[in-house]
Amino acid sequence: MTRQKALARLSAVQFAAWELHMYLDTHPGDKNAAERYRQYSAQYRKLRKEFEENFGALVQPSFGNEWLDDPWPWENTRRSDA
Repeated sequence: MTRQKALARLSAVQFAAWELHMYLDTHPGDKNAAERYRQYSAQYRKLRKEFEENFGALVQPSFGNEWLDDPWPWENTRRSDA
């Protein structure tokens, strides 16, 4: 399967799971929908694992927010006008 087809299939399963998730917000007692949601969620996890094994990471990992600890431009201790 090509990367594009695998991504399309993954997106379709994710969409179905999300739609069922939203449906269950308004119909929490629908056991059939809850079971289908569990099935689509499991299928999504499986497809995502396969996708990442074959084509690499689906999203780029975060490297944190260390840049927040660096001095901000207005916190520079050196004076440029001296």
